[in-house]
Amino acid sequence: MQYLKRFNLSFLLLAFLLQACQAIPRFFNDERPNFLIIVTDDQRFDTMEFMPNTQKLIFDEGVTFSKAYITTPYCCPSRASILTGLYAHNHEVYVNEDKLNYKTFVEDLHNNGYYTGLVGKYLNSWDGAERPEYDYWVSFWGGTVPSYYDPDLNVNGTWSKHTGYITYLFKDHVIQFLDKAANQRKPFLLLFAPNAPHAPFTPAKEDTGLYQDLPPFRPESYNEEDNSDKPISISGKPLLTEEESTKLDNLRRRQILTLTALDRSIGEIMAKLEETGEMDNTVVIFISDNGHHWGEHRMDQKNTAYEESVKVPFAIRYPPLISAPYTEDRLVANIDIAPTLYELSETKMPDSIDGLSLVKLLKGTEDWRTCLLMEAWPERGAWTSIHTGQYVYIENDGYISEFYDLKIDPYQMENKIDAEEYQAIIQELQVTLQEEKIPRNISSGK
Repeated sequence: MQYLKRFNLSFLLLAFLLQACQAIPRFFNDERPNFLIIVTDDQRFDTMEFMPNTQKLIFDEGVTFSKAYITTPYCCPSRASILTGLYAHNHEVYVNEDKLNYKTFVEDLHNNGYYTGLVGKYLNSWDGAERPEYDYWVSFWGGTVPSYYDPDLNVNGTWSKHTGYITYLFKDHVIQFLDKAANQRKPFLLLFAPNAPHAPFTPAKEDTGLYQDLPPFRPESYNEEDNSDKPISISGKPLLTEEESTKLDNLRRRQILTLTALDRSIGEIMAKLEETGEMDNTVVIFISDNGHHWGEHRMDQKNTAYEESVKVPFAIRYPPLISAPYTEDRLVANIDIAPTLYELSETKMPDSIDGLSLVKLLKGTEDWRTCLLMEAWPERGAWTSIHTGQYVYIENDGYISEFYDLKIDPYQMENKIDAEEYQAIIQELQVTLQEEKIPRNISSGK
């Protein structure tokens, strides 16, 4: 009997200790930062004025990158580069239909003790089913949805129709993830990838009356009159008609309206982070997967080498590393996200990474890249490019090459490929391009 009493007391003591351990705040167990990565879809670099909450809570509280670029400005290749830190010619996702066969940072951070989640779009080539490296999963089939309302979603392995506006549904799941993460004795990694402002860019019903007086978008390069110095895929396009211009103005307004609802949702998400006490211990990253033309050079697409397509909004908020907000003017890219997460999470980084950890840049290093490779494949015109932040050299597959000096020609109106004063620079960039675009023989890590 005495033995049984001692056994019961020991059992109760053990149960008490286990319960007490569950109540220990996460930071007593693992002091590494959380990660919230927000990846919008087709958002241009010049649209942050329409997202005041996001601007105030992330950009104005951290580092804004004024020269942020996407190495392949197309949804699936760009997202694969974000997940791997690799150029597309190395991860081999060239177009939206290609599958990613290389290990991602999510797999490595999950194996290194992170509680992981995805809410939103994964890759266009993925069927939407739950993936094992994510502890929490909410997604849909492929790269887009028929409407932003009442989507079919896979929530933690189960498909069903969900009633409501997709941005708000995703926001609710992000908040649910943050609640679950607060009960973990480990840091979290969440990839929040909303549809906005991708087609069909359905506004929330309460926003349909906004921006009725939005001025038409008519920069210098809009409906460019003389495109003869561009490759045939562009120079062969007819001038936009008045009807086409009206459609583009409507497309632009609808994209902006989807950002309005997203901005509202990001405000609520950031408030939830504050409520859980994890705001200042969370690295918040905001980026788009690519930009989109609104009539510049007569185009209404992405996947071009021009600024409207390759340049994106990009910012990081993390007070322990960024004590005061500022703007960074050096070249950064989507491939830099993965190595940054590897370093801050104290996770072994693959040797194959093409990107650079932004930690080094944020600590004030003078040693940083001076140029960046960009590339695209034949689905919408194959090209490769070297971008220095000022100079842009483009080789178009089978067509005329291009060179622009953004300092004097920010709209890329005049192709200076034959200009005598730039020949030394062009020759140097040609050599660099040939070196950078050589594929490396790397292991997928699977």
